[in-house]
Amino acid sequence: MDRKLVNKQRFLLKTSVRKQLDLSLSDQNKGVPMPELEKMVKDSDTIIPLMTTEDFSDLANISVLDALLKRETKRKYSSKEPMSFKELSFLLYFTQGVRLKQKDRVLRTVPSAGNRHPFDTYIAVFNVEGLEKAIYRYLPLSHSLVLHKKVDDLEDKLNNGCNKQIFVSRGAVTFIWVAVPYRSEWRYMSFAPKSIIQDSGHLCQNLYIACEGIGYGTCAIGAYDQELMDDLLGLDGEDEFTIYIAPVGK
Repeated sequence: MDRKLVNKQRFLLKTSVRKQLDLSLSDQNKGVPMPELEKMVKDSDTIIPLMTTEDFSDLANISVLDALLKRETKRKYSSKEPMSFKELSFLLYFTQGVRLKQKDRVLRTVPSAGNRHPFDTYIAVFNVEGLEKAIYRYLPLSHSLVLHKKVDDLEDKLNNGCNKQIFVSRGAVTFIWVAVPYRSEWRYMSFAPKSIIQDSGHLCQNLYIACEGIGYGTCAIGAYDQELMDDLLGLDGEDEFTIYIAPVGK
């Protein structure tokens, strides 16, 4: 093990990096406009409104305590019953949904350093009521989906992108979170990687608890082929790139 290299990599996990920064030089303090919290959609895009929190009261049938105690990683999804559109709406809302809009900020169902929320949520849909098999992107500000792309042999391409962990395409839907680092770098400069890594954990834990609450299972995946996954989603791999993956099924 190259100790010097290891220590250099570990440095990004520490708050020490912040002591070397002059945050007055950040784009935020230079007056650069705040980056958008979600990517724009085109007029020609297909937008699909999701069900709202008023419709969720009959979904979660266990307490938060029970969900925390029962939460575990699940890799086997044998049910052929489709996930309901309401269940998908529930999972998306409780991983990246907006719970309160104020004049100068947006509050969500998951924490994020500095309220920066440096992620886009993509989903590969395999068996969801009312949705065709394709990749979609979640629009948290309007709580809706946009059809991102249809992919031939989506199962095989997703499996290959996840190092042939074939369970990744055997559930109802697979969450694919994409990092957009500049949303955090705008404020935190080179301290942003630490906060982005932490924030991705918040995202996936919310998904675990939300899944447990409605009788589904999930599995956090950090072992994937970066280039294959970015290519599958059509990302440039620099300003946008895959950071975390989680299939969901029964």
